[in-house]
Order: sequence, then structure tokens, then C-alpha cells
Amino acid sequence: MLSETILEMKDISKSFPGVKALDSVDFKLRKGEIHALMGENGAGKSTLIKVITGVYEKDAGLITLQGESIHFKAPEEAQNKGIGTVYQEIMLCPNLTVAENMFIGRSHSLVVNWKQMNEKAAQLLDSLGIPASPVQELTSCSLAVQQMIAIARAVDMDCKILILDEPTSSLDEDEVHKLFKLMRELKARGVGIIFITHFLEQVFEISDRITVLRNGKLVGEYETTSLSQIELISKMLGNVLEDITKIQKHEPIVSDTSIPVFEGIGLSSAAGVRPFNFVSQRGEVNGFAGLLGSGRSESARAIFAADKVTGGEVRMKGKSVKIKTPLHAMKQGIGYLPEDRKGDGIIDDLSVRDNIILTLQVMKGFFKPFSLKQAQAFADEYIKKLNIKTPTPDTPIKSLSGGNQQKVILARWLLTNPEFLILDEPTRGIDVG
Repeated sequence: MLSETILEMKDISKSFPGVKALDSVDFKLRKGEIHALMGENGAGKSTLIKVITGVYEKDAGLITLQGESIHFKAPEEAQNKGIGTVYQEIMLCPNLTVAENMFIGRSHSLVVNWKQMNEKAAQLLDSLGIPASPVQELTSCSLAVQQMIAIARAVDMDCKILILDEPTSSLDEDEVHKLFKLMRELKARGVGIIFITHFLEQVFEISDRITVLRNGKLVGEYETTSLSQIELISKMLGNVLEDITKIQKHEPIVSDTSIPVFEGIGLSSAAGVRPFNFVSQRGEVNGFAGLLGSGRSESARAIFAADKVTGGEVRMKGKSVKIKTPLHAMKQGIGYLPEDRKGDGIIDDLSVRDNIILTLQVMKGFFKPFSLKQAQAFADEYIKKLNIKTPTPDTPIKSLSGGNQQKVILARWLLTNPEFLILDEPTRGIDVG
């Protein structure tokens, strides 16, 4: 029956030093439903998921799975009970093949039948429409394809519950439709799906019910059809909003049409970027658009010299400059917020403060470190400006939500006062507020 409760959580609480991430939260998931878990960055969504899956142990509360009380102490225990999870940050092994990533840790045999494993992986990839070969290294796949491979791994484990934490953040529209088709098929089989996303349109397209968290507390549980987008946003933010059609439009800012702040002429890179021209005026916002694999990110990386530049000329304010490395780019006033936040952005074990000042410190030189007072002032300024939710500036960045990590990386570049800022998927994991 679709009304059968497969997972129930009552009065769940979880605290970390300086912050109560979950405060007596209730949550129910029914068999064969898609349930959206919504809230601002830092609302407690990812923490709740990590409690379900045994990554974190709850401080208080009761969890039942199909009527049985559970208390997972490790993700493997949740996996063995039929709970599959795909996190916002892709948790796969980049140096292994696609097939190895799909089946790693799932065989109890001492001998691996490589042929059988690759054949099974090929069948699964083909059935889900994932454009990847079982034998290619994961690192050679785009972020979107890596995300789909992670989903395929969870799907193939015959899960009763599938948790998707921002699964569409790196997918294009066509791939989102493929994923939704798969989600509906799993729903029809009776799989309960927890869906976390910041794309409100997707919530209303695919989900049956919505649970909203705010500041670690339960706001409420709702049938999707009973809410409008404005009502959902209001519940997430805690404010009553007007209909978006009534929001005043601002007059567009007129850009400076004199000497361009940046000119790229015939730029190409070792990542396969063919020669292209690009011009940006001061005060102008330019968009790089295209399907996944079209070269959007590679073109951005070529401008910043994150990939080896193989040709072309760069002019800053009309003056020809040599940019062969990211450090050259930074010293010319170019900033770059990368698509892959975890791999190319944050330094996991450093604090929020140290992550914010990192680029400025690199430009100054590590033999001329900022004083603690200076570093603290920089961090405090941007934590306030960008509303970064962190217990203290000393908190390790890895303990922040994905959206707040993204804000820290943005703060890092804003601190350098760049002349030209490249933002690759900057809203990935950022809430509607």
C-alpha cells in the first residue's frame, strides 16, 4: 500500500560544538512515494540524512524502519538494510573505473570476475542511458555523469529507500528528465525516495509530499499539491512573501563600453578547447551556455589557466598580459569559482577563516602571513556579508552544509576585489534565500 510508512523518525536531535543541527525533528517516509526534504542552507537536511544512514549518531529520538527500531552506527549497516544514498558531493573513487565504482565493497569473494562485472555495469549504464564505458576511469567523466553513476550504484543495490541529496545539481535538462523517469519507475516498485534539492520547480514536478526544516526544527509536512511555490519559500525562510509577479523589477545596470576589462583572443587549452574569442566589459555579466560536454567549464578554466593554455592572447584593460598559470591570473585580477566545489574549491581540514583568506594569502606569499587579527577581520566581514552559517570562523569547513561551503569560496574571491570574476555553477547547493 502506498500509505504504508516505511521509515519514521520521532524527536530526532543532533548537536555539534556550538550548534544544534537538529532539534526534536519528526519525519515520515511512505512506501512508493517521492518525499522532498526542503530548507535553507544549514536548516538540517543533510544532518538528518546522515543520521538516517549512520554517518552521524543521533543524540536523542527514535527511528523505525518497517516497524523495526534501528540505530545505525555505520553507513554499511544502513546499506545492508536497503537504504541507498547519493550525497550532494560525489563520494566515489576517481582513480577507479566506472564499473569498479559501481560494485566496490559489494562482493564477498576474494576473486573478482572482471568480465562479469564489466558486463553487468554495461547493462546497467545502458538501461539508465548513462553515457559512460564500464572500463573508463571515473576521473575522465564529467561531474554530471559521475552523479548518474553514483545513482546507478544505489539503484542496483535493491534499495527500499533511496536518498538523493541534490542529485540534479550537475545535470542538464535532458538528464534531469531521465533521472525523473527512473525515480518514477522506482516509486512504482514501492521504493521510498527522499529528494533534496534547491530547484523548486523540480520539487513540484516530481514529489508527492514535502517536509520543511528551518534552523534545525520541523516547520511542517505538506502534500505537494496543497502548497504554492511562494508558500513553500515563505515556510523555508520564515517570512511572508508577496507573489513573485508583484516583485518590482530593477532597471538594468548599464555596463561600461570603453576599454574591455578582459579580452581573450584565440584562446585554446590542452583540455580540448578550440580557439575562441571572449570580451567582457566592466559592470557586465556574460553567460556561458551549452549542454554538458559542450566546453562551458573547459572554456572558463582556459581563461583562468587552470588547464594548460596552448594558444591565444589575453588583454586586461587593453594591455596584453601573459597568463600561463592560475597565480598569473589571480595577480591580474581574475577570480575563478570552480564547478567542482569539493575537488577544486574547499580545503577540507582548514577552518572557514583559513579557507576565506587562502587566495589572498597565496597572492601575498606564505612567507608573509596575515596576523590572526587581520585574518579574523576578513572572515568576520564576509561571514556577515554572505550570511554564512557557521558556529565560529574556526569551524572546519567540511562541517558546513554544501551551500555554506559555496559561500565561503565566493567570499574567498570577493576578498581579492577581482577585476574579472568567473563563476562556474555558482548557485549549486545554494537555497532560494
